[in-house]
Amino acid sequence: MHDQDPHPAPTFEVALLAVPKAVPELRRVLGGHPGVQLCVSELLSNVIRHLGAGTPVTVRLTRAGDGRTRVAVTDPDPRAWPVLRNAGSGDEAGRGLALVDAVSLRWGVEQGADSKTVWCEVGEG
Repeated sequence: MHDQDPHPAPTFEVALLAVPKAVPELRRVLGGHPGVQLCVSELLSNVIRHLGAGTPVTVRLTRAGDGRTRVAVTDPDPRAWPVLRNAGSGDEAGRGLALVDAVSLRWGVEQGADSKTVWCEVGEG
């Protein structure tokens, strides 16, 4: 019996500046899996909205052997944590993390000394 590596190597990793044009570009590069595309888009959009356009981030995708894909976005602000909100019908914002919560199997935040990583796991299909 083999122990599964708790931190397998990423299958996709890119460092970039979080700017609005990066969102559709990443969606296009990632293609094929709507849940992964949606999670990357929403997590990257949250960085732009809450930390500002031009924030340096790292986007990582890691595929697990059981068909899950872990999406992780690391940014340089360990203090600004995402909050799951209940947006009203008239609200123009506040639905991004609710979408991530709806399409992912689970999600969370890992705090580093000078960064944080917001991650989620999505299943196949």
